[in-house]
Amino acid sequence: MPQLRLALAQVDAVLGDLEGNARMIREWTARAADSGAQLVAFPEMVLTGYPVEDLALRRSFVDASRSAVLRLAADLASDGFGQLPVVVGYLDRAEGRDADTDGDGVSEDGRTGIPKGMPQNCVAVLHQGRVAARYAKHHLPNYGVFDEFRIFVPGHGLTVVRVGDVDVALAICEDLWQDGGPVARTREAGAELLLVVNGSPYERCKDDTRLDLVRRRAAEAGCTLAYLNLVGGQDDLVFDGDSVVVSAGGEVLARAPQFTEHLLTVDLDLAASTVDADGDGPDVRHVVLSEEPLPERTPEPPTIATRLDDDAEVWSALVTGLSGYVRKNGFSSVAIAMSGGIDSAVVAALAADALGGRHVFGISMPSEYSSDHSKDDAADLAQRIGADYRVEPIADAVAVLQRQLGFTGVAEENLQARVRGLILMGISNSEGHLVLATSNKSELAVGYSTLYGDSVGGFAPLKDVPKTLVWQLARWRNAEAERLGQTPPIPERSIAKPPSAELRPGQTDQDSLPPYEVLDPVLERYVVEAEGRSELVEEGFDPEVVDRVVGLVDRAEWKRRQFAPGPKISRVAFGRDRRLPITSRWRENEPGSPAAPADQPTAKEPQ
Repeated sequence: MPQLRLALAQVDAVLGDLEGNARMIREWTARAADSGAQLVAFPEMVLTGYPVEDLALRRSFVDASRSAVLRLAADLASDGFGQLPVVVGYLDRAEGRDADTDGDGVSEDGRTGIPKGMPQNCVAVLHQGRVAARYAKHHLPNYGVFDEFRIFVPGHGLTVVRVGDVDVALAICEDLWQDGGPVARTREAGAELLLVVNGSPYERCKDDTRLDLVRRRAAEAGCTLAYLNLVGGQDDLVFDGDSVVVSAGGEVLARAPQFTEHLLTVDLDLAASTVDADGDGPDVRHVVLSEEPLPERTPEPPTIATRLDDDAEVWSALVTGLSGYVRKNGFSSVAIAMSGGIDSAVVAALAADALGGRHVFGISMPSEYSSDHSKDDAADLAQRIGADYRVEPIADAVAVLQRQLGFTGVAEENLQARVRGLILMGISNSEGHLVLATSNKSELAVGYSTLYGDSVGGFAPLKDVPKTLVWQLARWRNAEAERLGQTPPIPERSIAKPPSAELRPGQTDQDSLPPYEVLDPVLERYVVEAEGRSELVEEGFDPEVVDRVVGLVDRAEWKRRQFAPGPKISRVAFGRDRRLPITSRWRENEPGSPAAPADQPTAKEPQ
């Protein structure tokens, strides 16, 4: 029985850096070759980075990707790896049998035509200095964060490459999630391995869903299935890796760690091909790379990485998203308003884990309402994580502006937050730090943040983290530090004390909002599950609480549109997952009641 040593390169690509990504592919291919790999694969669109969004519509970018993949094939051969097949995701355009080449509306194989030159999400098999085979993604997702149906055109047919005497079928990400298509054709084509390259973003609990899917598709394809995923942060998306290889019977043969680059190498015992490679049909393209039987070797023990628990997984996702955004946008340090509260403490701890404490600059900006314990807790936090720390009191600046402007009510309260935002951005401009906003998902949902105040920042690590989860993560991170014999990064008092914006003596968040343990379940169902008022009330939620919360959420859309990006960890994050109009008179009222007029959302000055 043939044995194929497969290497899956779970790597972190930088979007748009075609030269840098090509160098990375060459380096990891060399590592795979050193491990004795006979086939090496890289993730979806690794050469360009993913997702490319509307860059796919720029002809110059498509041309650059096509040129880069040809150069990469030649460079791999000059590196001495011409005989090693390398599967690489890249951006191409529809040509040949996938395209309507003569403008008559029909492609060469008789299908309804695809306009020639339209962009496609593709993989190339590089061998002997050339592109030996190509496959274009069939199923183009158009839900959640994806808009591929708008920017790409689909491919047709299955590509099968023969490596030695083993046939390997190719597919890309969504092709695995949809019934039929390449998976069904894999069985018909008689392939022994289905290799699926992915750019699948992280979501809580998606890990188990993926494994169940991979097992089911392996059974449907009737062969071993290798699932390879990107890792790293790209804007508001986090890719968690977690690549896996399963047998047709569902046994996990190898699995990569989460949230880290890794070369997953596995020896696969596969049946020799019995298919006539010259017998292409309309739905299958066979490409023979080599037909000499693969040499036998002693199998190496497979890697099956231990799964992270839920809190560790979320923390790792946030750290990955933050470090990726900072690094890929050319920053080396971050500035944070350290208030002594739980949100700023968790953001600072995340930043220290992502960048190292010496790259974190904490600024305490106490007002006349700031308590002594808040100032002490901020200083304690900075010492625990090894951050640079300074105190910039704002009372005098606020007093000068207040005397000049004479604000009252919310405008007066928010003046403190806007002075803090001014200081943060001034320090950012003068010292080159990226400012991190500290608001959490619960606050963003109900508009409980000050525009141009505590919302100031270039990245928001907690944007998709509900307040109750913020506390949970803080407790987990401290417990993890204790387990490792380290100093817990977050002061216990920051976790235990009631959350407060400290706008006036004795104030807490619950003066204006339901308790977070009540608020967050309502937000989960209204924002993530898209349940309406009647459904929420039927589930037992207090009608008064429901009316109050959904009204706040609906009126705060204009604020959320102006907020910084942050890492997505839920199924529905604010941003590209949830696209609602700002100007709308629709409100979730009692059946038959008129829609309430739009009004300004309530605001506060969070720390």
